[in-house]
Amino acid sequence: MFSLARVMANLTTPPAWTRVINSSLDPDGTGDNAYKCIFDEDFKYVLLPVSYGIVCVVGLFLNLLALYAFIFRIKTWNASTTYMFNLAVSDTLYVVSLPLLVYYYAMGDNWPFSVGLCKIVRFLFYTNLYCSILFLLCISIHRFLGICFPLKSLQWGHVRYARRVSVIVWVVTVVCQSPVLFFVTTSVKRDTITCHDTSSKELFGEFVIYSSVMLVLLFCIPFLIIIVCYCLMARRLLQPTRGISRLSRSKKKSVKMIIIVLVVFIVCFLPFHVTRTLYYSFRSWDLSCQTLNAINLAYKDNDL
Repeated sequence: MFSLARVMANLTTPPAWTRVINSSLDPDGTGDNAYKCIFDEDFKYVLLPVSYGIVCVVGLFLNLLALYAFIFRIKTWNASTTYMFNLAVSDTLYVVSLPLLVYYYAMGDNWPFSVGLCKIVRFLFYTNLYCSILFLLCISIHRFLGICFPLKSLQWGHVRYARRVSVIVWVVTVVCQSPVLFFVTTSVKRDTITCHDTSSKELFGEFVIYSSVMLVLLFCIPFLIIIVCYCLMARRLLQPTRGISRLSRSKKKSVKMIIIVLVVFIVCFLPFHVTRTLYYSFRSWDLSCQTLNAINLAYKDNDL
C-alpha cells in the first residue's frame, strides 16, 4: 500500500525564486553557500498544509478501511496479506503525525510543540518510508519465488515465515532510523522555532554520512533486488508454454501488473532519494543561490 503523499508530491512543481543576501550573514565563516542564501519558500506555507491535510484525511480513511478489512474480513492470511497489513500499519502511523505538520507549515515554519514531538514526526516519516520499501521488497521476493520457484515458495512463502520476516523488518527499520531521534532538533531564529528535517548545522556532516549509508542499505540494494525480481518474473511469464504460442490472458495481466508496480515504486521513492542526495551534496559546494534554490525546491517538493 503506497503512501499517497509521495505520489501527490511528485505531481506538484510550484514556482519559486531566490533572494541572495550578503555573505557577512555567515558569521561562522564556513563558506557554506547554502547558509548565505534565503530561499523564498512562501509557496509551501499553502501547498504543504493543503497537501498534508488532504493526504491525512484520505490516507487515514483508506488505511483504516484496509486495516478493518485485514482484521475483520480476511479470515485466512497468506504471506502477501501479512506484508500488506504491515504496509497499512506503517502508513497509518505516518498519517496520524500529519496534523502536526499541517499546523507547523500553516504557521510559517513555526514549531510550537516540544523538541521531542519534532523528533517523533521526522522519525515516523523515515520509518514509514523505509518500512514501505522493505515490505514491498518482501512482496516482490514472495511473488518471485511463487512464479520462478513454485516448490520453494510452498515453504518460504508460508505465513509463519512472513510474520517472522515482518518482525525483522520493523526491528531493522526502527534500529536504523533511531539516529534520526538524535540528529533532528529545533532551532530558534527571529522568534520562530524551526523543526529541522535533517540536523543542526554543526552535525550536518555526520548526518550526511548516516543518510548515505541508509540510502545504500535501505533504498539502493532493495531497489536493485526488486528490479531484478520483476525482470526475472516478466521473463518467465513471457516464455511460451509448450504447445501454446500465444500468451494467456492471466500472464498478460501479470506482466502489466509488474510494469505498473515498478512504475509506481519509481514514482514514489526514486525522486525523493535523488533530490535529497543532490540537496545534501550541493549544500557544501560553492553554487549560486539560484541553483541551490532549485535543488531545495525539488527536495522540499518530494519531502511531501
